[in-house]
Amino acid sequence: MPRPFRFGVSLMNPAPADKWREKCRRAEQLGYDVILVPDHLGMPAPFPALVAAAEATSRPRVGTFVLNAGFWNPTLLAREVATTDALTGGRLELGLGTGYVQSEHDTAGLPFGSARERVDHLRCTVEELDRLLRSAERPTRVPLLIGANGDRLLRLAAEHADIAGFTGARSVPGSTTGSLAPLTAEELDERVAAYRRLAAGRAEPAELNLLVQLVVPTDDRVAAVGELLARVPHLTVEQVLDLPILLVGTPEQIVAQVLAQRERYGFSYLTVLEPYMEAFGAVVQALRGQ
Repeated sequence: MPRPFRFGVSLMNPAPADKWREKCRRAEQLGYDVILVPDHLGMPAPFPALVAAAEATSRPRVGTFVLNAGFWNPTLLAREVATTDALTGGRLELGLGTGYVQSEHDTAGLPFGSARERVDHLRCTVEELDRLLRSAERPTRVPLLIGANGDRLLRLAAEHADIAGFTGARSVPGSTTGSLAPLTAEELDERVAAYRRLAAGRAEPAELNLLVQLVVPTDDRVAAVGELLARVPHLTVEQVLDLPILLVGTPEQIVAQVLAQRERYGFSYLTVLEPYMEAFGAVVQALRGQ
C-alpha cells in the first residue's frame, strides 16, 4: 500500500503578528498537514515564526524547510530545536540542507565554502544534533528531513533522515544568487533510484518529499507553460508539462498528476510555496486521507 499523502506549505513572506496567525489558520482550514518556514535572508526567522504558527493552530505540524546548516552552530541549533519542539507541543519537524545561495553568506559575513565543505558541515551538524538531543527526558525524536540531490547528500539522507526531501532541481553552476534548473522527469527518476539503492538497508523506509515550485490552475495546459518554455529552451512542451516540480491544469488534472507522481517516484509528502497555497487547496481537499 502507498504511504498516505501529507501536504505542506512553505510560508515565505514576513507579516505582522495578526496577519501571520491569520495565514497559518488559513493553511489549517485548507487542510495542510505541515506549516513550514524556509531559512533565507529577507524571509521570516524560522523558529519564532513556527512557535507563532503552532500557537495559532491546533492540527498542523510545523517545520523548517530547510535550515541552511551553514548559518548555524550545531550546539546552539540544538538549543533552538529543543526549545521550539517544547513550545510547539512536540509538533516540530526539522528540515536541514547545505544552503545554496552564496550571496546570503556574503551578506551575513559567513564563509560559503565548497560543495564538499558544505556537505561535510551538514553531516557534522546532523551527527552532533543527534548526540545533543538524545536524552532520557526526550522520549521521541524530532523528525528529520534532509534536502538532497547530489550523491553525498542522498547518502546522508539515506543514513539519517526520516524524510528525504527532493528539490526536483539543481543549482546552476557559477550562480551566487541561488538560481536553479529543473530536473526532467527522467533525471528525477535516476536521483530517486540512487537514493533507494543507498537506503536499501534501512530498517524503516523514509517518507519521500517533493518541493513543488509552480502550481498553475488552467484549462489550457500548453498555453499556461508558454512563458516557462522560454526559460528552458532545451526542453519540449511535453517535457515541460512532465516536470515533477510543475503542477498545471484543472484541479482534476493536478490530482491525477499528484497520484501519478506517488506511483512513479514514491512522493507522498508534497510541499508547495506560499503563493500557491490557495490554488493547491482544492487538491489537498480532494486527496485527504488517500
